[in-house]
Amino acid sequence: MLTGASYKHGVIHPLIEDSLLRSVRNEIKEHLDFTEKETDIYKIFQSGDLANLDGLDDASLSKLPSLLKLRDALYSARFREYLSAVTGSGKLSGRKTDMAINIYNEGCHLLCHDDVIGSRRLSYILYLTDPDTPWQSEWGGALRLYPTTTKKDINGEDVLVPSPDFSLSIPPAFNQLSFFTVQPGESFHDVEEVYHPKEGEDKSAKRVRMAISGWFHIPQKGEDGYEEGLEEKLAERSSLAQLQGRGDIYDLPQAKPVVCEKEPEIKGKGKAKMEEEPSSEFSESDLNFLLQYIAPSYLTPDIAEEMSDTFSNESSLNLDRFLSDKFAARVRAYIEEQEKQELPKSSDEIQAKTEWTVARPPHKQRYLFQQHGTATSDQKTPIQELLNDLFPSLAFRKWLALITGAEHITSYDLLARRFRRGQDYTLASGYDGEEPRLEFTLGLTPTPGWEKETDEDEEMEDEDGEAQEKFKKKETASADEPAVGGYEIYMAGDDEDDGDAAIYKSAAADEDDGILFSTAAGWNRLSIVLRDSGTLKFVKYVSAAANGDRWDITGEMGVDFGDDEDDEDDDE
Repeated sequence: MLTGASYKHGVIHPLIEDSLLRSVRNEIKEHLDFTEKETDIYKIFQSGDLANLDGLDDASLSKLPSLLKLRDALYSARFREYLSAVTGSGKLSGRKTDMAINIYNEGCHLLCHDDVIGSRRLSYILYLTDPDTPWQSEWGGALRLYPTTTKKDINGEDVLVPSPDFSLSIPPAFNQLSFFTVQPGESFHDVEEVYHPKEGEDKSAKRVRMAISGWFHIPQKGEDGYEEGLEEKLAERSSLAQLQGRGDIYDLPQAKPVVCEKEPEIKGKGKAKMEEEPSSEFSESDLNFLLQYIAPSYLTPDIAEEMSDTFSNESSLNLDRFLSDKFAARVRAYIEEQEKQELPKSSDEIQAKTEWTVARPPHKQRYLFQQHGTATSDQKTPIQELLNDLFPSLAFRKWLALITGAEHITSYDLLARRFRRGQDYTLASGYDGEEPRLEFTLGLTPTPGWEKETDEDEEMEDEDGEAQEKFKKKETASADEPAVGGYEIYMAGDDEDDGDAAIYKSAAADEDDGILFSTAAGWNRLSIVLRDSGTLKFVKYVSAAANGDRWDITGEMGVDFGDDEDDEDDDE
């Protein structure tokens, strides 16, 4: 069946002779190894490239006869002609095969993307789930398609903008082939998380979504249908920078920086700065204002000096119990009450019926947000008090400059965010500003289970190598406590501009040396980072297994360290 309800896609069920596919499944289970891979966009277990089966020695090939037969059938001239005719995609290559076996266990997922890389023409998934235990749709693992809307870019040209909500969900089934045409900026899809069993459900029977997935490519040189220069033209058209840039004006949230007027120059740092000119630079009224929100310990000269020294050395800070007990209790009560109330399902309903808006497009981000200056009622929530009163205040900016050694906070842009379980994330994005900027995140997630609490204070004092170990520990969950994501991470960017587009954003979770700073979702913790140009940042997808949503307030602060500070604060 081929349908265009979302975009051109089809489902054939069943496709392969039953006994052959069962034999393929058995060979895979007995003879292939799988590697766990996790990046900002996915968490999966993957085999090697099955296109290279011909390169295996005879002994290895002899163990995979059914798999080899299946691969040759999928890329046979007859089946390629059939798919080409059904989809209207044009001729398909039989020489350039491109397939792998992916296993999605509980917690695995693949976030929204359009599959546009190089010479791909058709994407497909052939499911190898347990043939004797039919897959249940409530287990997750569905292929979900996202509709697009045609809008105008800044040049008046049409650009396709994907909805933050999927429009079609195709659950897995043994011997089912799902396929779609690869269309730049249009064929957006994801793979729904395979959900952990809920309380009361059988946890002994593991949910294993096994599938062969791959692509059919345009004909290669010497094949029927080959077009000189077509691959280069497609590569240019599928440029990631081009695809992500043209529709940026429809991204939500849009940057909303507020430029700050320069205050009189402050000299010194930390304790000295607070003591030298308390009346003109950090006044009693500033202190009284901040005491309404911030724990008193962070407003003392000695602690300010310690924070300033730490930040000068490490370009980052983690401040536990940042809000005062009294104000933190108000925030917690508000958030816990909000989590008891069911949110509307669609993004449009959320915007119409709540104070939140859904971030978009989904191939970059999805979460609920409120921006500073957008409170709609006279009665502010505790979140809105932080967003609109504390963090934009001159008193807070003075305090932030004091503890980071800055001469002046030049601008600020603030967001309150809520990352819903089983839905929300941000994918890795870069920062290309000429000067470093301060970024802070105040974690306001009251639920437990995001990280191990053992020796937390000691781990926070560790050097870079230990901090990476801390990151790994957080994501190593026991059988009873699955890893639930939701951590915010800064990573070193890729300096190679001409790298293979196929490995775009594979910010390898198995290569710890790229991790600059990470922090799990948590309660009442302020993290501050000096972010350099080229640094990547993302918030990992929040699993449906989490005990609650991830809540935070985040800020991007332009900063001037003065001419004499440049060399000192260029560490990160």
